[in-house]
Amino acid sequence: MADVTYYVALPFFADDTGVPIAGAAEECHSSTAARRRAETMSRSEGSIGAVAFSRTGDPMIGEFNEARLLQEFGNVPDDLSGL
Repeated sequence: MADVTYYVALPFFADDTGVPIAGAAEECHSSTAARRRAETMSRSEGSIGAVAFSRTGDPMIGEFNEARLLQEFGNVPDDLSGL
């Protein structure tokens, strides 16, 4: 199977101690849509920020390249390597 690219918007919230935690990711149909959705998520109630990113790989075997950050909004963790 050919590689597939997924575009994702991911919000961040702060826990009770102020540590950023990821919210529910939303898959989008394009990089532009992911950027727009992340910007909207960053302004939603309780959100401290959001990121738009993409991942490319083969879903049939579960192998994906590292996430590629498209854009960030607001306050997001410095280390996004877990995306």
